[in-house]
Amino acid sequence: MFRKFTSLTLTLLLLVSFFFTGNGVKAAGGLTLFTPYSGLSVTPGETLTYDVTVINSNSSINNVTFDVEGLPEGWDYTISASGNDIRQLSIRENSEENIRFEINVPLEVEKADYSFQLIADGSGNAYAELPFLTTVSEEGTFQSELSVEQANLEGHADATFSYSATLRNRTADQQTYALSAGAQEGWGVQFKADGNNVTSVTIEPGATKDISIDLTPPNNIQADTYSIPIQASTNSTSAEANLEAVITGSYGVSISTPEGNLSTDITAGKERTVDLVVENTGTATLNDISISASTPPNWNAEFDSNSLATLEAGDSKMVKATLTAPDDAIAGDYVTTFTAETAEASSDANFRVSVETSTWWGIIGIVIILIVIGGLYYIFRTYGRR
Repeated sequence: MFRKFTSLTLTLLLLVSFFFTGNGVKAAGGLTLFTPYSGLSVTPGETLTYDVTVINSNSSINNVTFDVEGLPEGWDYTISASGNDIRQLSIRENSEENIRFEINVPLEVEKADYSFQLIADGSGNAYAELPFLTTVSEEGTFQSELSVEQANLEGHADATFSYSATLRNRTADQQTYALSAGAQEGWGVQFKADGNNVTSVTIEPGATKDISIDLTPPNNIQADTYSIPIQASTNSTSAEANLEAVITGSYGVSISTPEGNLSTDITAGKERTVDLVVENTGTATLNDISISASTPPNWNAEFDSNSLATLEAGDSKMVKATLTAPDDAIAGDYVTTFTAETAEASSDANFRVSVETSTWWGIIGIVIILIVIGGLYYIFRTYGRR
């Protein structure tokens, strides 16, 4: 009999213990606190928001005050209802009210699990306690961070190198960051934020700002890898990142004559061969260089080679161009434009060509003049005596 009584007593005690302390919730005097998500993960500097239901199961109005126990040092909280901060809440009999419980997690915090309790103290012996478990998922720091999405870019010397960066203010205050770059002399550096050119940006606590950086290499830069440090700084904090620009070389081509003389003469209906020099004036190899000419109407231009497969930096090659003037070309100066072009660079040379009439026309003119003179002489001799 004693054993049966003991067993029954233990069972009742376990049931009572489960009812009042199940899931870690303690309640008494007809007062209960409830929220569906009492264990959340958070990053440093964020705010946790819990919607908590306060249930009054009594047959009379319950005046409830709130407190928080076990909150880590440096953390703070607010309790509000209908948008107002509250210190006390009155709940009708057999009714419930909702409150908002917000926890502000500091920026400087260790990665760990943190436990604390929301306490509700009502009229008489009414009492409720709701435990919370918060997981801080990363180590918090009181500093600024500058990260670059792709810090290494490659291009030729005439290219603009564009980088995308994100600046994060992980301090507790609004910060205005001055932006600077440690580029060598001759480099162009431009910071942009929100579509505008900027030299500084202002960021709220815990917020971020997207920044783009455009780098323009100086003229005649050599092929190499260049490192450009950038910095965002205030009086109290700063962040740095390093950009890398890989210059594959500069592209340049020129077309001219061996002596630099861009003029010649030609007889109408005849040909004239012109020697042209195509030179790689850049620091990178040029491939597939096409040679062409823009001539006056009815003129013709032919090359011994219409293209050059490759041309190393600093090298040059000779190309012969043959110009043909039409038979009816009028004496005067004409312009023919020679062009050397690749996918990366091009060059034009305006060539002045003076057209002279054929010597046969000169001979024919002299013969005509002699015939006219002879005819006049004959007329005077024949009819002059009459």
